[in-house]
This record gives sequence, C-alpha cells and structure tokens, in this order.
Amino acid sequence: MRHSFFLLLTLSFTLTACAQKPAVVSIKPEERAKQPELDTLQKAYFASGCFWCVEGVFESVDGVREVVSGYTGGQTANPTYEQVCSGRTGHAEAVLVYYDSTKVSYETLLKVFFGSHDPSTLNRQGPDGGTQYRSAIFYRNDSEKQASKQYIDSLLNNKIYPKVTTEVSKLTIFYPAEIYHQNYECQNPNNPYVQNVSIPRINQFKNAYPKLLKPEIKEK
Repeated sequence: MRHSFFLLLTLSFTLTACAQKPAVVSIKPEERAKQPELDTLQKAYFASGCFWCVEGVFESVDGVREVVSGYTGGQTANPTYEQVCSGRTGHAEAVLVYYDSTKVSYETLLKVFFGSHDPSTLNRQGPDGGTQYRSAIFYRNDSEKQASKQYIDSLLNNKIYPKVTTEVSKLTIFYPAEIYHQNYECQNPNNPYVQNVSIPRINQFKNAYPKLLKPEIKEK
C-alpha cells in the first residue's frame, strides 16, 4: 500500500504541466535578442505544447542560432506565466526561432515542427492540456502562410494523421517569457518534468531526424 501511494505521488508530480521554477536562471531573452548577429537572421514562430520541450527541439537543429520561449496568439497585454497557464488570456506557449536561412529553410523548420509533436490532438501535448498548449504556427507573411497550409495538406493527403488541429494564424505580438523559462531543459536537467517529458520528447525527435541536428549534437 505504501509503495502504491508513493508511486501515485511521484506520477502526479512528474506529469504536472511545466509550472515549476528552477534554481538557475539564464540570460534575459530581450538581451539575447539585441545581439547584433541575430539581426541578420530570419525569425519563425511555433507552438506545440510546453515551450520547455519545443525550445529544446529547435535548439538542436543545425542552422538555428537562438530560440526564445514566450507567449503569443492571445488578447492580454504583457501576460505572465500564471495568467497564460489559466487558459484565459488566449495565448499559447510558443517559441521564437532565429535561424540562418542559408543553412536551414522555413520548410525544414515546418518538418521539425510537425515531426516533434502530435498535431492531431486538440489543445493537448502529452500531460499538458488547455488552449495554451495548442498546436499553432504564427506566420509573418504570405509565403510562410502558404508553406504551412501546404505542409498540412500533404500530411492529410498522405494520411500521416487522420486530422490536423494545428492553428495557422498571423503573428501579432510575441512576448518573451520570464527569465527562468529560457533554456529551461538545459538549465534544469534534473527537474522531474524535464526528465520524464521534455528529454524523452527531444530525444525522440533527435533519433527520428539525425540529419537535421547540429554537428556537435550528432557527435555526442
């Protein structure tokens, strides 16, 4: 009986949505975004569940220079993490991807996006449920919009998924998340959620798409 109790307690803690603060903080996203070299790069915006996981996936891709976790797609100005977690702001946990278009294309980023989550589950990824965890692409121009819709059509035409719930919306405002969310998976490898959800999801992507990884990651 005692063993069952502790097992249940562990599982309930482990599968809690990404809502725990780490002991270590990283560089402020607004400071990183001011780095001159980032001004020469392209930007893309995606949401596919907990941004701790999504950030880690895109950080592993060759040609991606920087990834910032944040919020977009909602109505509340300057939302906090607690507000977004309530599901009342309309925002999704999302990432801003800075990438070198001479090394990786937007179409390849779409491959990374759809290849690292389940777009058929509405407002849910793994243990995380709610509109803040929805699958979404936030496009900046018509080219990105058309590429996204074409990729979704190809998934449906090839019967990769019975349905695709991914929202394709025009980007409005992206709000960088609080400092402690940035580079979370790397900064907090012993966090129970990271251990049981983030790392397995990131590794599943790496195993499925080894050719898309940065050289230093391939060598590990």
